Amino acid sequence: MHSKELLQYSKNLTLLLVEDHDALRENTANVLQNLFKTVDTARNGQEALGLYNENKYDIILTDIRMPKIDGVELVEAVYEKNPHQIIIVLSAHDESKYLIPLLNLGVEHYIKKPLDYQELLKVFYHVSKKISSASSRLHTNTLLLDEKSHYDQEKKILNVNGKMVHLTKFEIIFLDILSQQLSKIYSNDEIVHTYQALNENIDAQNIRKLVSKLRKKMPENTIESIYGVGYRLIPNT
Repeated sequence: MHSKELLQYSKNLTLLLVEDHDALRENTANVLQNLFKTVDTARNGQEALGLYNENKYDIILTDIRMPKIDGVELVEAVYEKNPHQIIIVLSAHDESKYLIPLLNLGVEHYIKKPLDYQELLKVFYHVSKKISSASSRLHTNTLLLDEKSHYDQEKKILNVNGKMVHLTKFEIIFLDILSQQLSKIYSNDEIVHTYQALNENIDAQNIRKLVSKLRKKMPENTIESIYGVGYRLIPNT
């Protein structure tokens, strides 16, 4: 990916980079300073929280293993303040045990170390474009699924490629659950409890059948299933 493609969406955004390895933090910051309006850096989660309490950031890019406050604790603390904060996690290959809790919390992406800057640019492109799209629909109830498709959360209408798609009652409930917080993984238990609160019954097997049918109606890859964990909605914008 060419940086110019990213720059059209990222040039007005602010970023907080949290990394305890000095050389990696400085080198990464030098690259990103040419792409973002502001790039602040922190050596650990404690420093990051101090900066976060004083400033507003569009994106946080953080390592997991750090002194004082690690990446998992940082993500938990940030989401307590702002559950919609965009967070990208840097992960070493041996840190997979941390990733499921982070994905459950709702982190946007994770990138494996050693850092591949092309991969990083692609992730930032996706995220920055998403922020731009979210900003343009800030005062609407329309969730963009891709460039030609959207879901009206108020009217409960799914529009794909310019055509309205019929949704069953159970499909509407499922979409409403996943669209509460994009990229958050909703477990089968959470989904079942929501249906029960609406006096509707569903089990894990029927959830899988529901997802299979709903995927055929929606843009490709917008519903992601994480084996043994649950489901989340990821717009392709």
